Amino acid sequence: MSRIHATAIVDVQAELADDVTVGPYAVIGAHVRIGAGSTVGAHCVIDGHTTIGRDNRIFQFASVGAAPQDKKYAGEPTLLQIGDGNTIREFVTINTGTVQDGGLTSIGDDNWIMAYVHIAHDCHIADHTIIANAVQLAGHVHLGDWAYLGGLSGVHQYVRVGAHAMAGFQTRLSQDVPPYVTCAGNPAEAQGINAEGLKRRGFSAERISRIKQMHRALYRKSLTLEAAIAEIESMKADAPESLADIELMLGFLASAARGIVR
Repeated sequence: MSRIHATAIVDVQAELADDVTVGPYAVIGAHVRIGAGSTVGAHCVIDGHTTIGRDNRIFQFASVGAAPQDKKYAGEPTLLQIGDGNTIREFVTINTGTVQDGGLTSIGDDNWIMAYVHIAHDCHIADHTIIANAVQLAGHVHLGDWAYLGGLSGVHQYVRVGAHAMAGFQTRLSQDVPPYVTCAGNPAEAQGINAEGLKRRGFSAERISRIKQMHRALYRKSLTLEAAIAEIESMKADAPESLADIELMLGFLASAARGIVR
């Protein structure tokens, strides 16, 4: 039997693994599926067409899978998908997608989402991110693997934050943040690369040195973005150990529709 508190309201159509724990006064809707080992805290509301994987911890008073805050939304059965091993703290709000952008909000694995965070419709969060207290993500935001957003930061619609990038406390992001870059301020300005984070994740000295070269091309040589991209492209010839890092950067820059934080 699922470990469901007597005061919780779980729709008979909801699908919960046998060992899911549901706390007092939680409400779980008909189209919700929750995987093994997950816990749902007191007074949480989980609604919509929401799928939650294994070993997630959802703390009290979170709202997961509510309808998007978009005036165009007309009740379509849009989706929220959450992977495995995520921590979702108190008063977090996560909305389903809209049909204007694929109808899906997604969160990957092993993300740490702190209290009062808002994740709007059609956002896509990759794996291993940290989203600190009271960060607000507008619709259609993308966060790459290992991205970190400092507390009270705000992210504009359609902004992308690249893998291993980092934004400091109270940063306002209205343009894309390339992979590996750290930024801070209102509006955000690039500060350097996330060298300490890369070391912790096992990046070699050679790879970190090449990432610093890419950063210099983007931010220290007064190059146009097109010229910086060309210089980064030229690095591939003599940097086989960093080829994946270079390709990640080039792919991101090629699709930076909002421009990048400078």
